[in-house]
Amino acid sequence: MMFFVHIDPQLQVKVNRLDDPTRIQLTCHTDCQLPRPVSYVWLEDETPITTENKNVFLSSFNTTHRYQCAIKGREDVPSPAVYAPRTTVLSVTPSETVEGSSVTLTCSSDANPAAKYDIYRVNEGQHGQLLRTEIQSVFSSIQVSDTGRYYCTAGNDLGSQTSPSIDINVKYGPKSCSVSVNPSGSVEEGNPVSLTCSSDANPAASYTWYKENKIILTGSKVYHVAVGSEDRGNYVCKAQNQHGERNSSSLFLDVLYAPKVPSVSISPSGDIMEGNSVTLTCSSDANPAANYTWYRGKDKKPMKSNKNLIFNSINSNDSGQYYCTATNTKGQNNSRVNVD
Repeated sequence: MMFFVHIDPQLQVKVNRLDDPTRIQLTCHTDCQLPRPVSYVWLEDETPITTENKNVFLSSFNTTHRYQCAIKGREDVPSPAVYAPRTTVLSVTPSETVEGSSVTLTCSSDANPAAKYDIYRVNEGQHGQLLRTEIQSVFSSIQVSDTGRYYCTAGNDLGSQTSPSIDINVKYGPKSCSVSVNPSGSVEEGNPVSLTCSSDANPAASYTWYKENKIILTGSKVYHVAVGSEDRGNYVCKAQNQHGERNSSSLFLDVLYAPKVPSVSISPSGDIMEGNSVTLTCSSDANPAANYTWYRGKDKKPMKSNKNLIFNSINSNDSGQYYCTATNTKGQNNSRVNVD
């Protein structure tokens, strides 16, 4: 009885580039001793090619086909296929890129022989800028300036393939925060005013408005108001996103308004004793600051142009009604007081 042992010839296809850049030589190679004569079978996408030679020549580069060889009669154990790169992909890790973090670009492809890789950045209006001739490109501390579009190429002696491009969008916290006012300068009471907060951030910042350190508005980058005297003061906005926050410098909103009804005080308080010194003081909230004038009764002649009316030694003749007028460029108001 005879037994036949079939040994795997362990074939492999070697790819050789020729002087003619449009031609490629494939050689069916094995380190095993094969019986002579040997006839070869070549397969293109698993379909036999009409040749029995050890070598086959391809007339095109960047072929999309897969090639294998086998020993005639042993087509059941063909060589591994050789083929140009396919399914070439550029991936980024981590998927969210934050300024200052480490980011890795990795090019991958299915190819045999193994591919060599180049990674590129797309420049505006130019061809790709070569970053790395390696499978990976690492940004140890990625910056906003690295935002852009990237792609890679994978190549072997059978061809090359370019990956789809990917966009790297570097995220960062607010880098600046400022407040502008429209209209600029001092604003008259009752007029509309818009304060706008601006910030450079990715993703876009959300905003919080403060007046004299108290929150007055959240969520909007613009604060609209028909200004009253109570709106005069210092304003700050805060810009924030998930990567950080920043406050603007303080902006002083100057509101111009006529004097409010003055308040009049008598010092000393209580009963007025003849011969004592008595001071009447007129005060009004106004912007610009008010000028004060004192009158007695129905007399239209001013007694004093000062916020204080002083009686050095008051007597019964000074009894009566007094009134003060507060005046500025926006208007006037007055208030009365009885001295008994």
